Amino acid sequence: MSDLVKILKNTRQHLMNGVSYMLPVVVGGGILMALAVLMTGEGATPETGLAADVWQIGSSALGMMVPVLSAYIAASIADRPGIAPGLAGGVLADAIGAGFLGGIVSGLFAGIVCYYLKKIQLPKAIRSVQSIIIIPVVGIFLTGVLMLYVVGTPIAALMSLLTNFLTTMNDGNKIILGLIVGAMIAFDLGGPVNKTAYSLMVATVGMGIYTYAGPCAIAIAVPPMGCGIASVVLKKKFSQEEQQAGIGAIAMGLVGITEGAISYASADPVHIIPINMISTAVATALAYVLNVSCAAAWGGLIVLPVAGNRIGYVISLAVGIVIHVGLCAVFKKDVSAATEEIVADDNDDDVDIDFE
Repeated sequence: MSDLVKILKNTRQHLMNGVSYMLPVVVGGGILMALAVLMTGEGATPETGLAADVWQIGSSALGMMVPVLSAYIAASIADRPGIAPGLAGGVLADAIGAGFLGGIVSGLFAGIVCYYLKKIQLPKAIRSVQSIIIIPVVGIFLTGVLMLYVVGTPIAALMSLLTNFLTTMNDGNKIILGLIVGAMIAFDLGGPVNKTAYSLMVATVGMGIYTYAGPCAIAIAVPPMGCGIASVVLKKKFSQEEQQAGIGAIAMGLVGITEGAISYASADPVHIIPINMISTAVATALAYVLNVSCAAAWGGLIVLPVAGNRIGYVISLAVGIVIHVGLCAVFKKDVSAATEEIVADDNDDDVDIDFE
């Protein structure tokens, strides 16, 4: 039990390890996707030509972020034997729509399982294959069971509930609608809750209704731009890696890629997720009050040419970012040198296979 307490006590360190490996994937893939959107000049997913190819390359890279996050959270706990179960759990988190929060759960669970599997004393004859056969097989199976049967079912039920709720709500109370939609978009940044709100955005634009899409487009941009600007301005609050990723996060926010904030939320979910939700909810509610609209099912400043009440659009976005940075300044703790340094021990789990 003391080992488990120690693991949980060092959760932030494990999350930071996952984030440090995930950041290049997010930045590289996200900026390529942003470039592809800029190449179209339409504020939408490119479907043909070079822009579509660039988009595919970037989205393929970005699609690895949850598995990479999960794998290296697990590796921080159990070293290399945790990587395979962590990867498998991250892939399943994506498949069931659990997003980066599901990746955090799978990474922590896989790491803990593999940590205890490593402590089992096996006969010397089979000890050499413990790390490459026994732990991966058992770890992948148990992590998969958790994701499919424990995490997946509640997520499916939640998506159904949120979809029904949003489709029955009207514009009768714009402020409440804005607060709910903004909080949903910012909660899991591309996960099931986010996608429920975004799916309604796509549906309403398809029907020629643009009053819902405008505030939603702002909501998509606030978390990555807020995190990016905060990491550049409030250097004591963010690690060196997060500061370096700030420009990339801002660029992703400008072209409507909300996943640019995932690395920040993964590193400090206790503070960043509420900050994302509050700042985005306020910005979205303000956009509804100002009657902002948008004719494209996308987000960021790239859709400004097809937005209604462009001044209101910019004001709402700016207000959300200012609130985000202000909340980070007040509530986010300073990052110490100890939390920035992730020490990896490469000696415990070398595979030693003796054929003699």
